[in-house]
Amino acid sequence: AGGGGHPSSLRGLSGCYECRAINVEPVSRRYPRPRELCPCSQCGEVFTKADSLEQHQAVRHAVSELGPEDSGRNIVEIIFKSSWQKRDRPICHIDRILKVRNPPRTVARFEAYRDAVRARCRADAAGAGGATRAAADGNELLRFHPAALACELGADGSTSLCASCDDGDADGKSAAAACGVCAAIRHGFAPWAGAHPLGVRTTASSGRAHDVCGAEGPSAAAPGWRAMLVCRVIAGQVRRRDGDGEEGKEEAGPFDSVAGDDAGGAYGVLEELFVANPRAILPCFVVVYRVDVDAQ
Repeated sequence: AGGGGHPSSLRGLSGCYECRAINVEPVSRRYPRPRELCPCSQCGEVFTKADSLEQHQAVRHAVSELGPEDSGRNIVEIIFKSSWQKRDRPICHIDRILKVRNPPRTVARFEAYRDAVRARCRADAAGAGGATRAAADGNELLRFHPAALACELGADGSTSLCASCDDGDADGKSAAAACGVCAAIRHGFAPWAGAHPLGVRTTASSGRAHDVCGAEGPSAAAPGWRAMLVCRVIAGQVRRRDGDGEEGKEEAGPFDSVAGDDAGGAYGVLEELFVANPRAILPCFVVVYRVDVDAQ
């Protein structure tokens, strides 16, 4: 072709030796794709990574208070007060009930553990020729666990975990000594929670949980106030213990939890249950309450 243009045999930009000589780069190399922004739905803070957003929400928006008009609060309050039991026990006064906003990966880890327990128990039940509740839903229960509260979590609209939950070792053991509630929400449970060799102590009633919470003590932030976690627990296969505290010799393992010595006492069957695997417990609510010490 004439007029000083490119030869007609060299078609397109990629075939033009003059354009190749000036090293024209593709548009995608000169202008990288913008990062996908991840805004927080609670406060509007923007993050460039989904993991950063999840960590932010897990700490800064860990809980939300349930108001009087919330049906969820009424249900938790009924469960808490109805299991207080004992006529001579002083009436408890609930200050606030907080809903735990568990991160998706925490819930997924809990559900994966439940599915694993179900699968194992289903296989065991098939071999034994009988179905069990553990084979159906992992023997999931709603349980109470007392924990020390060293901050004003939930007070005056506060939704952020205290700084102590980031202290100490990776599993949060040192943090639990400072603020057990925030440590449990941030790091989950571990065998050291509750300082019992069998694992994490959970109870079927709020009254029994209050009785055994002497080690946790009242709230350091507000003297007289105590905190209790309401949790979903995968009990799985339970080993029951006899009256002497010995494990039942007729039972065969494996077991996922161990019943307390007073399993058939005044508080009912499986009043105390010790769970060794921290993945088996998911905190759902925090009840901050107080009792009249003089009346006890």
